[in-house]
Amino acid sequence: QVQLVESGGALVKAGGSLRLSCAASGRTLSGYAMGWFRQAPGKEREVLAGISRSITNTYYADSVKGRFTISRDNAKNTVYLQMNSLKPEDTAVYYCAASSILNTRTVLSGERQYSYWGQGTQVTVSS
Repeated sequence: QVQLVESGGALVKAGGSLRLSCAASGRTLSGYAMGWFRQAPGKEREVLAGISRSITNTYYADSVKGRFTISRDNAKNTVYLQMNSLKPEDTAVYYCAASSILNTRTVLSGERQYSYWGQGTQVTVSS
């Protein structure tokens, strides 16, 4: 099994930027499609972005397209989420997720498609 630990969450002002990291242990991340999700208080968890094993393909939710960028460094066993132009409505707990998959170019965008989850990191955007 792969264990995931997110970091980088913080309190930031609207318009600011943050980079979240998701470090994996137990298994090499190169065998996993990865994704980032978030859950705001009183709301369901929503997908933000996904990236294929081979890094060639990505997916972004409309709510973050153009502002957030997912990337991965398989050599460092880490996935990142660069968040720019942050808004108060981006306030949430952010989670990374992994799914073992054979196809190196498949991107997963559904919560149920992911098998492994981190514990989350809090992002708070003040107005």
